[in-house]
Amino acid sequence: MQLAPSEPVEPAADPVAPAANAPDNAAPATPAPPSSGAGHGAEPGPAGDELTLHVGGLRLPTHVNARGLSLGILATIATLFALQWAQKFFVPLLLGIFIAYTLNPVVRWLERWHVKRVIGATLVTALIMGALGGTLYRLQGEFFNIIDELPSLTTKVTKILTNSTGQRSTIQQVQAAAAEIERAASSATGGDERRAIQKRTQSVPPVPAAGGGSSIRVMDWVLAGSVGLATFLSQATMVVFLVFFLLLAGDTFKRKLVKLTGPSLTRKKVTVHILDDMNNAIQMYMFMLLVTNVLLALLTWAALRAIGLENAGAWAAFAGVAHVVPYFGPLLITIATGAVAFFQFESLRMVILVAGASLGIATLVGMVVATWMTGKIAKMNPAAVFVSLLFWGWLWGMWGLLLGVPVVMVLKVVADRVEGMEVVAELLGE
Repeated sequence: MQLAPSEPVEPAADPVAPAANAPDNAAPATPAPPSSGAGHGAEPGPAGDELTLHVGGLRLPTHVNARGLSLGILATIATLFALQWAQKFFVPLLLGIFIAYTLNPVVRWLERWHVKRVIGATLVTALIMGALGGTLYRLQGEFFNIIDELPSLTTKVTKILTNSTGQRSTIQQVQAAAAEIERAASSATGGDERRAIQKRTQSVPPVPAAGGGSSIRVMDWVLAGSVGLATFLSQATMVVFLVFFLLLAGDTFKRKLVKLTGPSLTRKKVTVHILDDMNNAIQMYMFMLLVTNVLLALLTWAALRAIGLENAGAWAAFAGVAHVVPYFGPLLITIATGAVAFFQFESLRMVILVAGASLGIATLVGMVVATWMTGKIAKMNPAAVFVSLLFWGWLWGMWGLLLGVPVVMVLKVVADRVEGMEVVAELLGE
């Protein structure tokens, strides 16, 4: 067996030795950072916004827009703060816009009968205000009866907290029982500790009786209620004027928005479709809200009157107004009517009957009819709607619960038509 002559083999280059052609003042080569696995690694980009990923010898740049993400988070926080800070401006504005959208078809119908828009807007606004005033005038006697019965309700609460024989109140009995339990628990401790515990329990000031002095200042409540009523009346006045001027303007703002979209015909068509969808969705939702709340008020009045609850008309009107707030309105109606039944009848059976009737009617009208009609009108996911209601309730309180559904409906209409908002439309959709 003959071996072939081998070729001379050059010695392997030393990785540490400098290159032959490299200049003397050149910086030494920096070794590559070790990767977590063979053939895999990542190195940051020059500005920190780009990440280069090494996979099997390939360089895959992965762009991470850290600056844009940070600006987006800051803009979101600033928007939430601005919405909460400007609540007294946005709430009357949105409420006036939604009411104007609801009443605009009536003004258009009057225009078809050759009634000028200024006259039609004035007539519609006057009729709405007259209907509200007539309802309040019709029920003012029952509301005044409720106010006159407040002292007797206070007396009933006092009887509940204090026995008629002049014994200690329930709160005092609970406090005394807690002190006795603490003394019994301290019986196994030493003498000094036991005396310290007894001294501490004896130093607890007694709770004043219901008939004695109270730490609650009623005048503070009256002052706070007066300020709240004045604020509500001022905002209601602004809403009325805003509705009138929006009805008077008609389609002026719609034409201006279409004009501001630019010269592109496609954008103009998209804007027109968005405004028409918003108009239809808001009108149908507000009309559904009006019909269901009036139906609930009538059914509640009939049920409470048949049971024999006093001032049934006033409580029915309260139920119709409270039911405007989704999900939480029926709970408030049930608690209020149950408390009134307890103070009037002082019977657990009547409390269950009244509260059950109110809850049953609210469930039938609100959870079945209103939810079904809302789903047909808005075509939204109920879970997403509920989460949005929690968000707007956290942001604006009761007004957020009232305006949350139409705001989300408008957002879904825009997301369905605008490119880049497909994620929002998919989350809110059915």
